[in-house]
Amino acid sequence: MPALLNIVGAGHVGRTLGRLFAARGVFAVQDVKTRSAASARAAVAFIGAGTAAAGAVRPAAVWMLAVADDAIGPVAAALAQSASMAGSVVFHCSGAKASGELEALRRAGAVVASVHPVRSFADPAAVAAAFDGTFCGVEGDAAALAVLLPAFEAIGARPVQIDPAAKTVYHAAAVFASNYLVTVMDAALRAYQAAGIPADVARELARPLATETLANVLRLGPEAALSGPIARGDAATVARQHGAVAAWDGPTGALYDALAAATWDLARRKGSAQA
Repeated sequence: MPALLNIVGAGHVGRTLGRLFAARGVFAVQDVKTRSAASARAAVAFIGAGTAAAGAVRPAAVWMLAVADDAIGPVAAALAQSASMAGSVVFHCSGAKASGELEALRRAGAVVASVHPVRSFADPAAVAAAFDGTFCGVEGDAAALAVLLPAFEAIGARPVQIDPAAKTVYHAAAVFASNYLVTVMDAALRAYQAAGIPADVARELARPLATETLANVLRLGPEAALSGPIARGDAATVARQHGAVAAWDGPTGALYDALAAATWDLARRKGSAQA
């Protein structure tokens, strides 16, 4: 029989993983506990298994804490006081916090870890349907990982061991690759619109530039992928653009300036690599 799994916090990540664990028979989802009964019921419906816990959560072999980053420590402390955790495996799904956030549960006799799927979970159903091959940053107690690594591999994950001391920098890498990429594209689309181009046309203008550039970065590396005025050393064009963008929108001008400084550094690395 699969081990019992309790889920505490069932937003996009928790419900996606819960559905995968249940559908592939990796764990038997038992109790789902969230901040409201309605959200717990919705999570159970999405997962297709488990019981929405209105009160105390029953003991289980494995616990997944899929709560907000700042709630991990307090939730762990509360569970350590209110539930029998001795011998349980407990993991959280944060990319920003290390497994040390679960120290209260470790002191209560549990073994702990963190497993962070490197995906955007904006559409849980789509992620669940195409989870195979997803990288997951993992770290924690060896006894916990002995249970969790095969469980995640069974749902198609590709675990990558990370240094818990560098967890914040690790998560910042994901923010750069995902969240800040959206911010940069937002600036590009707004600038196109400021030049009189309709929003739908602006997205089509940006599409080949963005997709081809990203493909080149991932295929060739950042130095080889860099093109444009900074790569050519055209400082006058960069200064003129910065002035025009700052006159149009001050915060976007500041973003342009910060990105230009970082891009000059990248261009110098490109030149060193070619020398």
